Amino acid sequence: MKVILRDDVYPLGEAGEIVTVKDGYARNYLIPRSLAYVATKSNLRVWEDEKKIRLMRIARETSAAERVKEAIESVLVTIDMQAGEEGRLFGSVTNRLVATELQEQHGLELDSRHIAIDEPIRSQGEFTVQARLAHGVVADLKLLVRGQLEDGTFVEAPEESPAQEAADGEAIEAAESADAVAASAGDAEEADADRE
Repeated sequence: MKVILRDDVYPLGEAGEIVTVKDGYARNYLIPRSLAYVATKSNLRVWEDEKKIRLMRIARETSAAERVKEAIESVLVTIDMQAGEEGRLFGSVTNRLVATELQEQHGLELDSRHIAIDEPIRSQGEFTVQARLAHGVVADLKLLVRGQLEDGTFVEAPEESPAQEAADGEAIEAAESADAVAASAGDAEEADADRE
């Protein structure tokens, strides 16, 4: 059976396409859910009218998504997480937690499924995650994650201690001097070979 898709249906195609599907799939799934029409001349005219309305709706939703994007990119969401003495967070920052804090701190409501956190956030610091809005609009959401002890005080982000920095400096110097010794040994071998 040939049908006209009223909406994007993965993997069949996009709205407005005429596709051939099995009769049962069309009658039992696509048509009852208003996802398609039977492909007739009269339904093609109906689709043309719906298409104009759909394009206006998409333009309206896209402009609304652009406004939400501007609002999201202008704020900083602060997330306080339980942490240990050394600053390691207990647990990780989830997209649901980000959505909740965005709503509570700034009054911006966003479905947590639209927040994409590529790697779990398990440390303190500033991070940027993506908020995927309607019709391909993507906003960068800035997060500040802070570790908090049980008594309510905040843990400073762990920094390298002076002893660790000195040890790192000594390791670099030792590697450089080993390279210099190897280079001079190579020069000595070349000089011995020239003399022979």
